[in-house]
Amino acid sequence: MASSHPIDFFRGWPTPKLVPVDAVKQAAVNALSDKAVSDVGFGYGPDEGHYPLRQNIAEWLTQSYGPSQAITASRICITGGASQNLTSILQVFTDPLQTKRIWLVEPTYHLAFRCFEDAGFHGRLRGIPEDESGMNVDALERALEEFSDANDDEDSHGSYIAKPDRPYRKIYKHVIYLVPTFSNPSGTTMSHSRREALVKVARRFNALVICDDVYDFLAWTEPPNSTPKDLSLQRVIDVDRTLDGGPSDAFGNVMSNGSFSKILGPGCRVGWAEGSDAFIHGLSQAGQTLSGGAPSQLMSTFINDMLQTNTLQQYISKKLIPEGRRRYWLMVSTVRKYLTPLGVTFTPDPERTKLIGGYYVWVKLPAPLDADQVCQKAMDTQNLDLGNGGLFAVPGGKSRDADLYRNLRLCIMWEDDEQLVEGVNRLATVIKTLVDS
Repeated sequence: MASSHPIDFFRGWPTPKLVPVDAVKQAAVNALSDKAVSDVGFGYGPDEGHYPLRQNIAEWLTQSYGPSQAITASRICITGGASQNLTSILQVFTDPLQTKRIWLVEPTYHLAFRCFEDAGFHGRLRGIPEDESGMNVDALERALEEFSDANDDEDSHGSYIAKPDRPYRKIYKHVIYLVPTFSNPSGTTMSHSRREALVKVARRFNALVICDDVYDFLAWTEPPNSTPKDLSLQRVIDVDRTLDGGPSDAFGNVMSNGSFSKILGPGCRVGWAEGSDAFIHGLSQAGQTLSGGAPSQLMSTFINDMLQTNTLQQYISKKLIPEGRRRYWLMVSTVRKYLTPLGVTFTPDPERTKLIGGYYVWVKLPAPLDADQVCQKAMDTQNLDLGNGGLFAVPGGKSRDADLYRNLRLCIMWEDDEQLVEGVNRLATVIKTLVDS
């Protein structure tokens, strides 16, 4: 019989208690009270999005990441969030006839699969394993070499006509997708050497690397009440700007997908893309933008006010990061107390890595348990919803990582403290029951 109230460790949302409602409300009042701003906000907007927001995002990113070359507004395009932008990227820069494969880190963000399939790549998604240093770039390179050597002709397109050349776009032969920092679901962060290797592989095989950088600002590395340290890691897109003299063409081989969904709230529906000037212009020429206008134009004016007044930056540093850090360390201490004695391990583990952040703890069950039986038992008897590791396997692939099906994703940002602790306790009860049965 299930416990009386549900606990949801699967939902990857920020709790409403963390959303800065008053700050957003004030930003809306400021924007709507200024006729020059509100007139722009209620319009379609320019193709690349609200220009003041592009400027302020560029300055914010430059201050936050400290790249060797400053980020300019011409490298920023406003989007409707990371997922909306992923579909736009695929519309503009890929073609099912000319783009051969989608290569994804495995485990990977499961809801991205539909975006690729909707773009015409059903059956052509391939998983690349990761380890504690992120995507195994050597394995990726070998897979690309094997694909090229096979001179693959298995894809049948019938009477499909390839997209014609257009001056604003480039059709890439391959797409590589990953969350390089605080990956969803595993929390893994890709090492600098792997980032450099990835850029070299992408250039060699004419691939576009789509970096889902939505968790970059959510670092929980230090324990609660400690002094933050600078643990910045050069982004993949910054590596592409400078490695071996920079990109080989105007479009480059890497783009960064950013979003305010994990920072402010998913209902904002505002994000940003960063890439070369040519890439950003091409992205802004997507048909849905030319016809429907810039994504989230009105909300863009609100968020711009928050950046301009430093409200957003203060919220992240004074509220979001301390709260997220506290939640992470609470989850870690509870997992160590109740699950580690049962043979459970987890990542990211502060005893093994210096870079910790994001929304999730990725736990590995002791043998012979698997995620299917634990998730079902947890829901049936404990009213506990868990992220089944099998969901994060690339569909249609032949995952060689059997451990993937022994993993669970636990979100730290949705439930309150009491529910985080009780949820781990319930999971411990499930594990004990299954082991003893």
